[in-house]
Amino acid sequence: MQKISRSIAIPGDSFQKELVRKSIHVTIAFVPTMANWNLFLTVLVLSTGILFYVANEAARVNGRAGGLVSRLTVMASRPAERGFVWGPVTLGLGTMAALLYYPNPAATLAIYSLAFGDGIASLVGKIWGTGRIPWIGQKSLAGSLSCFLSVLLCSYVVLGDVPLALMTAATATIFELIPIKDVDNLIIPLGTGLVMSLVT
Repeated sequence: MQKISRSIAIPGDSFQKELVRKSIHVTIAFVPTMANWNLFLTVLVLSTGILFYVANEAARVNGRAGGLVSRLTVMASRPAERGFVWGPVTLGLGTMAALLYYPNPAATLAIYSLAFGDGIASLVGKIWGTGRIPWIGQKSLAGSLSCFLSVLLCSYVVLGDVPLALMTAATATIFELIPIKDVDNLIIPLGTGLVMSLVT
């Protein structure tokens, strides 16, 4: 089955890969709750997770690993990705940097922008994003709109303030539009966290 529906823009196997990839992506939304309970333990878990992934991924690239982490990496990696897959590393580093650099609620908003804004934007953009935004690589109107709306919703839940939620959503969407692949896992939380730390 080549297409899931007439409106879907990517093949079924690519859809499954993107779904696995973004399911992993969204799990970082649990980090702010865990950090509110114990910041040190949260940073330790993130650091250990990054190091564990790097070791497994290095082994996979050298043909010496076939465990769960390696299988998930293969399932989630895009066809264009060759060699070491850096996405999980930048995801963990971006999340940890937001926790360490910014106070709440800016840190929480930064992480939610990465988890929901970037995660949902990528998935929606690859499924329904046939209308590309000029001069911004593969970014789509559908993806950017879904980023804005998802960040707007979670920001309003956190802040209870419509103007600030709109500002968070607009900021995250602008940073999400920067076409730098996995580096957006660093740019979105750091940029959004910086702006929101100045206004909240």
